[in-house]
Amino acid sequence: MGDDAFREECGVFGVYGSEEAAVHTALGLHALQHRGQEAAGIVSMEGAQFHSHRGIGHVGENFDAASGHLDRLIGRAAIGHNRYSTTGQSDLQNIQPFFAELSFGGFALAHNGNLTNAERLRQSLVETGSLMQGSTDTEVIIHLVARSHQPAPDLRLIDAMKQIEGAYALICLCPQGLIAMRDPHGIRPLCLGQIGEAYVVSSETCGLDIIGAEFIRDIAPGEMVVINGDGITSTQPLKTAPSRFCIFEYIYFSRPDSIVEGHHVYQARKHIGRELASESHIAADVIVPVPDSGVPAALGYAEASNIPFDFGIIRNHYVGRTFIQPTDAGRQAGVKMKHNANRHMVEGKRVVLVDDSIVRGTTSMKIANMMRQAGAEEVHLRIASPPTMHPCFYGVDTPDREKLIAAQMDVAEIAAHIGVDSLAFISLDGLYRALGERARDGTEPQFCDACFTGDYPIAHDAGKGVSVK
Repeated sequence: MGDDAFREECGVFGVYGSEEAAVHTALGLHALQHRGQEAAGIVSMEGAQFHSHRGIGHVGENFDAASGHLDRLIGRAAIGHNRYSTTGQSDLQNIQPFFAELSFGGFALAHNGNLTNAERLRQSLVETGSLMQGSTDTEVIIHLVARSHQPAPDLRLIDAMKQIEGAYALICLCPQGLIAMRDPHGIRPLCLGQIGEAYVVSSETCGLDIIGAEFIRDIAPGEMVVINGDGITSTQPLKTAPSRFCIFEYIYFSRPDSIVEGHHVYQARKHIGRELASESHIAADVIVPVPDSGVPAALGYAEASNIPFDFGIIRNHYVGRTFIQPTDAGRQAGVKMKHNANRHMVEGKRVVLVDDSIVRGTTSMKIANMMRQAGAEEVHLRIASPPTMHPCFYGVDTPDREKLIAAQMDVAEIAAHIGVDSLAFISLDGLYRALGERARDGTEPQFCDACFTGDYPIAHDAGKGVSVK
């Protein structure tokens, strides 16, 4: 939440073979709104004609009935994108899906992830004549596809992605059909569904649910799926690599009602809470979630510890996420507007707060102080992830390492800094056990957990200056 959590990536969604492709895509993006709240866009295709609308703001602000934008997005195929920007500026030219007229016809692209060698590729492209319109790494893919000499769009995309390093889930629209693709490690999520005769691709299954589509399967790491009038074709064009799905999808990013990579997110978070309780139980009177992302883990913690669960903090849902505020002062004011202590539930009690993560520590400090002011006798903080000690380079906005509190202080120092009586994080082995996997015992891990361990599965440019989604 706000300063004490990772900032979202992006959401992608696509439909092929439906008269309501654009409407379904808008609904899918609405379900994926949590993955990117700064801008939204849709590109539709009818025959060789493409139509698009992109705008700053939420899905509902851009594709409401009164705007008429959806009426103009005709065609039986469409792709969409929700954006949360980081280093790329909030300009219209950076809003996806991107579209370009290439030698074979129109080509639209929506991307979730981060290309870790994008700056080097961009420099090379510019030096050899490419004209860049925006400041995001996704544009590099468009130029690589344009320059490829392969005979078909899917082969051009393969040619481009063989030059790419990084994490990505892509959906493309072109005369050949809809193309979906994941990086060889499968770091970012992408799944396939069906509604009637139409096929759907979505970052999460909640995007399928909202339109009544049936989940078919996850798109595999390194897989390319081509959907057109002939049906679905699946290939594995990239060199295989060990699967390293982002573990933070289970802790925070994905919507609780989604199923990602075979795990029901809500249940996974409850299991994490139970494991956290078994590792760091303390005598208390009430378990209080830091809303909203801490709720499932807090429920699991309460069940395992036999301590009552209650909402000791009430969230104002009509205030935007604090990290969207443009200045530090704005963020701090946002925290005060967003949460309020439920005094009756915490006054005179020993309180265990359960949250998903701590990044900078500033919001945790404010929440702890809020509990004190509401009369809590003791305040203990339990975190449903290990200490965040390293930045992400794969499509998630995290601060530089020197701004990560766990990289600068030990647990006791963090507890004293934020003003709690005790602090505990779930262990990395405990997190793996909660997800039904073997403990991370030095063997090849099942997930990307680099934000906790520094074990990056893909090479990246040094520093946090790379452009991410």
